Amino acid sequence: MTAPRSAACLAALLLLAAAAPAAGPPAPRYEYRRVHDPDGIGKFYMGREIAWVMGHQGIGWLDRPERVKEERTDKLLKALPLRPGMVVADIGAGSGYFTFPMAGMVGPRGKVLAVDIQKEMLAVIRQRMKARKISNVEPVLGTVTDPKLPAGKVDLILMVDVYHEFSHPYEMTEAMVRALKPGGLLVFVEYRLEDPTVPIKLVHKMTQAQVKKEMAPHPLRHVKTLDFLPWQHVILFEKTGR
Repeated sequence: MTAPRSAACLAALLLLAAAAPAAGPPAPRYEYRRVHDPDGIGKFYMGREIAWVMGHQGIGWLDRPERVKEERTDKLLKALPLRPGMVVADIGAGSGYFTFPMAGMVGPRGKVLAVDIQKEMLAVIRQRMKARKISNVEPVLGTVTDPKLPAGKVDLILMVDVYHEFSHPYEMTEAMVRALKPGGLLVFVEYRLEDPTVPIKLVHKMTQAQVKKEMAPHPLRHVKTLDFLPWQHVILFEKTGR
């Protein structure tokens, strides 16, 4: 290339660079609004307001006798592919309402990782483990961004009425996907926002479309949605790749 031609090419490149818009900072992942639902924290993800976390003071509501009839919790675990020897995680385990039935289903060769961010909830689970002589449950103190699960070791992660309360849903999903084995399942159980007759506060409900939208950035494939429960979706995703 001759010197004049080289200089001309360089000048053209400089003109293109000058004309191109300068790259600004990436759009923030979360949005904060001063006017919002009083049952939400004022923080939004993909257009959805995040709900306040239910404190350990709500254990009585989790364990209420009528929950079986209202939510048909007896049907939920039977619909999941839980087998002896599996490692499963119960995220937002609370009082262990689902933890202990799952412990029986995965058997002594399996394990249930009972994750919660509230030490008081885990204390209840430990008390119940001791009283029931259960040894295949491991209480895990998570954080708002990380459930503290072992990477690539979990067959199935269950979240019952929990995901909508994550203050950092993107980061939590990233961490949960890392914990799943290839082909492992991420299971959402969420009150149906599509149904106005479901007697739950709005920010504690989610549409199936919103759940799928929020999972789209992650290496997950929507497997199916089950709507056999009175109030809730059961939405299953499979981890793709490694």
